[in-house]
Amino acid sequence: MREFSKVSPLKVLERSTRRELGKGNLGVLIAGAGLGKTSCLIHIAFDRLVRGEKIVHVSLKDSPEKIASYYELIFNDFMEAQQKEQDGGRNLLERNRIILAYLKESFDLERLRGNLENLCKGIDFRPDILIVDGVDFADAGRDLFEGFKELAEAFQVEIWLSALSKEQSAAQAGESAIPHPCGELIDLFSVILQLTSSHEGVFLRLLRDHERDSVSDRVVRLDPNTFLAID
Repeated sequence: MREFSKVSPLKVLERSTRRELGKGNLGVLIAGAGLGKTSCLIHIAFDRLVRGEKIVHVSLKDSPEKIASYYELIFNDFMEAQQKEQDGGRNLLERNRIILAYLKESFDLERLRGNLENLCKGIDFRPDILIVDGVDFADAGRDLFEGFKELAEAFQVEIWLSALSKEQSAAQAGESAIPHPCGELIDLFSVILQLTSSHEGVFLRLLRDHERDSVSDRVVRLDPNTFLAID
């Protein structure tokens, strides 16, 4: 299963300052509508699962069954790409992953904090990473992301979120290399990735690398069907 690192989208962090997001930090994946934010986030989770780390996947838009089906699809794509038989890896992934769904506007940070405390104390499941999919950055205030940062530090986990990118005015584009809606929150996110698509393919680009002032062109090309790295 460790062969996944060779095709993981997180190859984009191989030459970053820390080669990872790191515990206590927030990361965000920015992409336009329909480009595959959920799939790419799950690939990030999968990268950590195959290393034996524990994941809590927090969905604000999809049911646990639908999220589990995404993981199953990615597992099957990887096995097919590697021409491997499906082995005990699936059991490992299921054992180290918990899905929490907050549908119909039932999400708030205190409820998530309580659920994490129950997982840690009740069943001794201490996550290394939280995947949070479905936060509406347009409606969320800065205090929500400050709360996520506090949560990451309190539980010593890294938290990855996804953001829907919006069109920028020329003035906005000139102010920051980070697309809206994350340019105004750059101080809270240690790593920012952008998923883009063009006639040349699908690409994952590193836009922010912790405290580094500038980021050289670091990009990974992804298979448009499986989102596995093909560079």
